[in-house]
Amino acid sequence: MRSVKSLIVAGAASLFCTAVVAADMPISPPPEYTPPPPSSSDFNGWYLRGDVGVSNQTIKDLRSTNAALYTPLLSFDQTSSVNSGGIFDLGVGYQFNNWIRGDVTAQYRGKTNFFATDLFTFPNAGLVGSGVDTYTGTKSEWLFLANGYVDLGTWWNVTPFIGAGIGTSQVTISNFVDTNTPVGGVNVAGSASKWNFAWAGHAGLAYKLSPSATLELAYSYVDLGRGVTGNSHNFNAPLSPYVFEVKNITSNDLKLGVRWNLEAPAPVYAPPPLITKG
Repeated sequence: MRSVKSLIVAGAASLFCTAVVAADMPISPPPEYTPPPPSSSDFNGWYLRGDVGVSNQTIKDLRSTNAALYTPLLSFDQTSSVNSGGIFDLGVGYQFNNWIRGDVTAQYRGKTNFFATDLFTFPNAGLVGSGVDTYTGTKSEWLFLANGYVDLGTWWNVTPFIGAGIGTSQVTISNFVDTNTPVGGVNVAGSASKWNFAWAGHAGLAYKLSPSATLELAYSYVDLGRGVTGNSHNFNAPLSPYVFEVKNITSNDLKLGVRWNLEAPAPVYAPPPLITKG
């Protein structure tokens, strides 16, 4: 019995000494943690964009589809002008690499007033008569484009770029009035819209505000196609089968916009804790 007690005491003393020695030993550091390499799915080149701007538009020709009105004329000359209007657009795009990107945009071009004046001469009982017609109306457009851009390098966070776009436009003409100035005759037409093929050329400068935001100052030349009025008629007269066409609507646009990069932020890897429970 005594020998058993001696063995227990000796064993306990041995365990105590072992624990004391182990407590005095230095703790080896945890193994160095190497984060896994980012996968290709961590890159996301998508971006959103928004622009505001102003248009400077021109029209080449404004005429009735009734060709018989122009056949007897001896001379015909027309001047025209279009007021400036606001531009607002939104889009989504993709940055393929450091040089190439593309986007699709939906743009509303605010209502503007246009004016035109015809000066013409015509045979009149063996003499030459003259006439003046003045036209007024309003127009607005929706413009949908698929655009491609080439970024030409970056200096001090500024990147010049060029680009082009193709798509479609919807031109709406309203409030159209044709007045024959000498006799005071009035011809009016209702509102109408027309879809056209449209294209644009772009150039500008981009400034990177942050990793996720880029400011753009851009110029665009836009060909919007043509617009038409509703059927025309003299004041208090039935509708005629003819409309007026506003041809070759083009614009020099100046825009200020922002691109928001949707690239996912780089993940942050933390080393495992030095002490764990359980």
